[in-house]
Amino acid sequence: MAATKKAIANKGLEDMFLDGLRDIYYAEKKILKALPKMARGAEDQQVTAAFEKHLAETEGQVERLEEVFEMLGTAARGKTCPAIDGILEEGSEILEDYKGSVSLDAGLVGAAQAVEHYEIARYGTLIAWATSLGRDDVAELLNANLEEEKATDEALTSLGEAGVNDRAAEQQAA
Repeated sequence: MAATKKAIANKGLEDMFLDGLRDIYYAEKKILKALPKMARGAEDQQVTAAFEKHLAETEGQVERLEEVFEMLGTAARGKTCPAIDGILEEGSEILEDYKGSVSLDAGLVGAAQAVEHYEIARYGTLIAWATSLGRDDVAELLNANLEEEKATDEALTSLGEAGVNDRAAEQQAA
């Protein structure tokens, strides 16, 4: 037991950084599987197009993460992330529970924003840690992913404000 505590006590920021990278890598791979389902389930063409666009971006983000792992001299592998699993499960429930409803698209946009907010938080932390570890080269690649996540979040907000939310509210009032 004492040896285990000592091993844990010796873990540092670099270990935490690698764990975080594995977490976001797992998350991005899971998102790659979820986005096509969300795109097919959406009723509004603009929502479908947004999910399809983000699918292509996510593929690029996974490639960047694989490049980061390579730069760090470690294998690209994920670490189970219960947070993203839960967020994606909520999205699946919305798809199932609101299928055929005008509210579906508002729910999907909200679920997608929950994913984006998780990714934004994770990438922000990883960039700070990479910078602290003197890995500005890695931080630059992670920042490219972060900027795409922020842009996607803004696009999703615009979709909601451009009518998806209002259509859902109008159906409720009818």
